Parts: sequence; C-alpha cells; structure tokens
Amino acid sequence: METQNYENREFIILNVSELNQIDFSQVLETSQETVRKSVDGTKTFVKWDNNMPSFVTSLTTKEGPYTYEEILEILQTPEWTDPDTSYTQIEGEEEFSEE
Repeated sequence: METQNYENREFIILNVSELNQIDFSQVLETSQETVRKSVDGTKTFVKWDNNMPSFVTSLTTKEGPYTYEEILEILQTPEWTDPDTSYTQIEGEEEFSEE
C-alpha cells in the first residue's frame, strides 16, 4: 500500500478544555465535534500543513508539535486507542500498516 507524503504536516495534542481556542480555519479539522479524542475524552489533537497556526502559542496544554510518524506512534498507545477498537484512519489519512 502506498503512503502519502506528509513531511510538512504537523500535529499538536491539547486538552479538550482548550478546543474553544482553536481557529478551525487554520487547521485541517473542521470543528470541535469532529476531532478525535483520547480514550478518556480529555485530550485531542489538531493538524496543519507548513506554518504553525497563530493560535498555537496561546495554548497552555499543548504537546508537540509532532510529525506524522510520531503522531501515529502516539495514537497507537492505550491512551488513544481502546484495545477493543481498531482505528485505521487519522481523519482522512490512511494509516499504513506493515502486516
């Protein structure tokens, strides 16, 4: 399976309590209702291509930025993926697998 090139894509993780500070016109997610959340529902992430959005500097709970490869590893942890559920996409991006 071919993988797309996301070398300019970056991700940050943040607490859902800061979702109201996200300018969704600057990221690739569409709204607070469509973001993926951690298993316990306390964290989420947003992504963008090229330049970091201006609002990111004001976030107090941000982690990152991460590359595509780094976020894939993070999202495979129990904090983000319930062992009883299988995620195969990061909102529109096919996750590659070496099975």
